Amino acid sequence: MIKHVKFASIPVKDSERARDFYIEKLGFTLHTDAPFGDGRRWIELSPPGAETRVVLFTPDGHEDRVGTFANVTFACDDVEATYNELLARGVVFTQPPTTQPWGTFAMFNDSEGNQFVMSSAFD
Repeated sequence: MIKHVKFASIPVKDSERARDFYIEKLGFTLHTDAPFGDGRRWIELSPPGAETRVVLFTPDGHEDRVGTFANVTFACDDVEATYNELLARGVVFTQPPTTQPWGTFAMFNDSEGNQFVMSSAFD
């Protein structure tokens, strides 16, 4: 049976810049950074303590996905506090924390222009 999501792929143009962003700005843990043919790299990271990872990799033919809305939502306990911490680290937010009946969320861009949602569950 399926146990969990192993990773979600995030398309990137500059793997070094993206790797540094996820480690330095978001505080992710690096698990793998290995050559993947044709000068590309396979980079797996995760939020501290998370089982699911993200892979910074763009498959051939998917280059047009870099810099678009990513179907990945990052969870945190306190959106306002995390927003303030990440903002201080230089993360660009496209939407500040907003409270809805289902919880609070904010939206940010990574170094490649990919847009993500960060939310808490049912405040």
